[in-house]
Amino acid sequence: MSLVLTVDGARWRAHLLSTVTRHPGIVPVAKGNGYGLSLGRLARRAQWLAEHAEETGAPLDVVAVGTYDEVEEAASRYAGDLLVLTPWRPFGAALDLQDRTASRVVHTVSRPADLAALRERDPEARFVLEQLTSMRRHGMTRRDLEAAAETLAAQGGGARHRLRGVAMHLPLNTTSHLGEVTRLINDVVASGLPTRTVFVSHLTSDELDRLATTYPDFTVRPRVGTGLWLGDRGALSVTSTVLDVHEVERGDVFGYRGRSVPKHGHIVVVSGGTAHGIGLEAPTGDQSLRARAATLARGGMDAVGFVRSPFSIDGKQRLFAEPPHMQASMLFVPSGARVPDIGERVDVRVRFTATDFDRVVIS
Repeated sequence: MSLVLTVDGARWRAHLLSTVTRHPGIVPVAKGNGYGLSLGRLARRAQWLAEHAEETGAPLDVVAVGTYDEVEEAASRYAGDLLVLTPWRPFGAALDLQDRTASRVVHTVSRPADLAALRERDPEARFVLEQLTSMRRHGMTRRDLEAAAETLAAQGGGARHRLRGVAMHLPLNTTSHLGEVTRLINDVVASGLPTRTVFVSHLTSDELDRLATTYPDFTVRPRVGTGLWLGDRGALSVTSTVLDVHEVERGDVFGYRGRSVPKHGHIVVVSGGTAHGIGLEAPTGDQSLRARAATLARGGMDAVGFVRSPFSIDGKQRLFAEPPHMQASMLFVPSGARVPDIGERVDVRVRFTATDFDRVVIS
């Protein structure tokens, strides 16, 4: 009676090992809801990957987490360093690290003023400097990097040795990142920073290979989340349980909002609702005409009470009879279609990063 993520363990583990083998220096990303698998589970699996370094040929010495609030959960399951992706600020959770884990943290610094504040607060702190990319979310400009280089040089060798590299968070849905990355690396060289390590996000395997060839004196470390944990979707399946079935006639009233059934069929109640993330669709950012037309179509369907659900019965996505409830959803199955039995499991299409499952079963 749950929303369940089932993982083909052997296939999933083989994918993890092959991905790490293909990308030496990979930094697994374990953040948020753990891509649906839970942050703790991913941290344990990262430790497992670290213990298979002889097999992959890729020592795994650091895992990236999203925020300082996630550090403790990962630290108790993974023994290496923890790179925090959210930039350090002189306030909030960044100042509340436990003593037993603080020495394992690598901070991300995105402003010259924060570099000075971090160094003053903890001279032993290790950090990466984040560059401002076309994302324009966080990061330092070329002048900021130059200022950081001057600060580190003035503070002596100890400060220089605390710098672990430069980070670049790149946008999605671009034809190629190589032009931007080339410019950014050139800015690193021109700044005089004492590092030849760059941490990058959202580069393809081909782009990583070309960068390694173009900049042989640099170490390029890909930060990978989706491509690692969810890269083999065939190893992952999501199912819901049919909780109840009610035959209805046209005009029958049902649901929280007292809607009327448009025609003869069945109301099928399945597990999975807003508490799991069902029906809470995040913006996709797709600006194509097709995407806009789909948005208009969904709006029109919603106006008359029909919205396609992520639940599929016999390979066909069924409509929500009304908006999903907290832990269950009501679907409408029209007359003539097969009606599932109570207890039957049906497939669900979800966005893993926005879904919380009742159970994760790994074979």
